[in-house]
Amino acid sequence: MNSELIEALRQIEREKHINPETVLEALKAALVSAYKRNYGSVPNIRVDIDPETGDIKVFSARVIKEAEEEGEEPELEEVEITPENFGRIAAQTAKQVILQRIREAEREMMYEEYVGREGDIVTGIVQQNDQRYTLVNLGRVEALLPPTEQVPIERYDHGMRLKTYIVEVRRTTKEPQIIVSRTHPGLLKRLFELEVPEIYDGLVEIKSVAREPGHRSKIGVISRDESIDPVGACVGPKGSRVRMVVSELRGEKIDVVQYSDDTQAFVANALSPAKVKNVTINEDAHTAEVVVPDDQLSLAIGKEGQNARLAAKLTGWRIDIRSESQAQKEKAEEALGKPVSGEVSEEAAEEICAAVTKSGKRCKNKAKPGSRFCGVHSKLEEVST
Repeated sequence: MNSELIEALRQIEREKHINPETVLEALKAALVSAYKRNYGSVPNIRVDIDPETGDIKVFSARVIKEAEEEGEEPELEEVEITPENFGRIAAQTAKQVILQRIREAEREMMYEEYVGREGDIVTGIVQQNDQRYTLVNLGRVEALLPPTEQVPIERYDHGMRLKTYIVEVRRTTKEPQIIVSRTHPGLLKRLFELEVPEIYDGLVEIKSVAREPGHRSKIGVISRDESIDPVGACVGPKGSRVRMVVSELRGEKIDVVQYSDDTQAFVANALSPAKVKNVTINEDAHTAEVVVPDDQLSLAIGKEGQNARLAAKLTGWRIDIRSESQAQKEKAEEALGKPVSGEVSEEAAEEICAAVTKSGKRCKNKAKPGSRFCGVHSKLEEVST
């Protein structure tokens, strides 16, 4: 058994990268407990294992001279008390300790492997699915897909191959617990990295992502190379690249828009596919007032407000959308200080005098041709210029 023990320790060092010294120390402690369990409690017991030969000996220290003065240590003598059949007990204990250490080492290696992959995509096979959770087999370990990280309209059937996003890796007393997601915005970013070489190489960057999992998403992209169109790179030839991402997300619609440091331009782009006529930014209220052609209003807002909602998430601005005719009517009402019935043309809205009277109301007169003011307030033109 002795030579077999040393050979076993050398083998697990080569294959599992486990330090033999840690196994020997654990084995010594286990053998002390095994001795006391089988042969009774003996004071000052110690087990020694020769790291070269594997010989196991048990020693007990007995007092041969008591301490004569306070603070002085008593004189001890160690006596070997190794039982004749202790080799059998030692072999059983060694096997248990080595297997336990191998399991602990493998769990630690798996934890170290996956804890560095938080925020990465992994492909697995659905193993178990019920109302509480879905288990995804990643090969050496199983990942947990909680209900909160599942797309409501997706089905996860047994045996299905599934790409998921690693949200968290937790250390446990057993295998590491890996939490994965199908709803995280990071999943969308990673899928585009897999499909678009320009993103993987850093030539195109995804600046922001807005998702309503299973329904629709928007991503804002910018190019680090003037010769590369970021939107075109993500969409791909005949839409091939974005189509692969849509397929992986089970038909989730994706809008790829141009990111811009100019807030007005970015807000306008974010409302794609609707066309925007004008964007006014209110920095204090952190809002963007958007005017769109009348025939684009429903497209800009989207079904149940989805397009406007995603655009607001993507840009980080609260977006207020008005149709062109509505904006003109509000402008005329502000100028006249009263409600206006019917539609108001842009020309009519521009014809009203821009002056504000002492009472705080807008002048109701028409502006002079080529001027912003009426005849009564024409002097204000000179002051303003």
